[in-house]
Amino acid sequence: MKTVPRFKTHILAALIAASPLALSPFNTAIAQDRFADVEVKATAIKGSVHMLTGAGGNIGVSAGEDGVLIIDDQFAPLAEKIAAQLGQLGSDKPKYVINTHYHGDHTGSNAFFHSHKGATILAHENVRVRLADDEKVKPEALPTITYEDGIKIYFNGETLHVMHLAVGHTDGDSVVWFEQPNVMHTGDLFFNGRFPYIDQGAGGNVEGYMDSVKQLLAKIDDDTVIIPGHGDISNKQEYTAFLSMISETFNYVKALKQDGKTLDEVKTMGLEDKWSDWSWNFINEEKWIATLYKDA
Repeated sequence: MKTVPRFKTHILAALIAASPLALSPFNTAIAQDRFADVEVKATAIKGSVHMLTGAGGNIGVSAGEDGVLIIDDQFAPLAEKIAAQLGQLGSDKPKYVINTHYHGDHTGSNAFFHSHKGATILAHENVRVRLADDEKVKPEALPTITYEDGIKIYFNGETLHVMHLAVGHTDGDSVVWFEQPNVMHTGDLFFNGRFPYIDQGAGGNVEGYMDSVKQLLAKIDDDTVIIPGHGDISNKQEYTAFLSMISETFNYVKALKQDGKTLDEVKTMGLEDKWSDWSWNFINEEKWIATLYKDA
């Protein structure tokens, strides 16, 4: 099975967060320790746009004369490191934080940037609803501006199109397209080169996910630079290959289910060998088959 070392901290932290003991001092200490060696790095993309990597979802950044805006903010223990890297780009106090969805590896530092840095948090309405329903989430972590379909932000001489996709990874997905430099941050509607996580308990489903990806592919061109939710900087060709993988594996599993195969039987049969490199330490082949089978 393919392993992706830089995701290990992300997955361990996610498992800790899901634990019933997540709020205990002991587990908080473990979570902090898991992030101790994580380095937050910046990569310049185009125009005002940069990408920060660390642990969790990729962070998009607009940095320029108007200040700093960020898209997602990873886990809470990384907030200071993220702020320090933003300071290198112009300011450690982002004016805006846009959440692409509600998962903790994309919203974990919300409270820090709102309370300590004065950031205004924006997201789809369903993101606020889901965060508010989680007793572990502080009130200051909630988005203070929400929208249904989307919003435009004029910042650092560029137009940011914040667009909600109805069904996909969750029921509150947003993508951000920087019009002038032609850069798109997809959130978790793109896991570059690996099986995606589709949150079927939070409004996500396979066919909706594919429909959302098709909508995004129709909006971009061969010159668009893509910041995926997870994985390396990408392009339309790789995003198209990602959609093809989902479509082919879904049709394969669906056909087996219609033939009367149980989930365990399909797992035993496995997928075609050509998809083996898409497996990783969070969504391996068996987990991906289970996702496909549920919606087939």
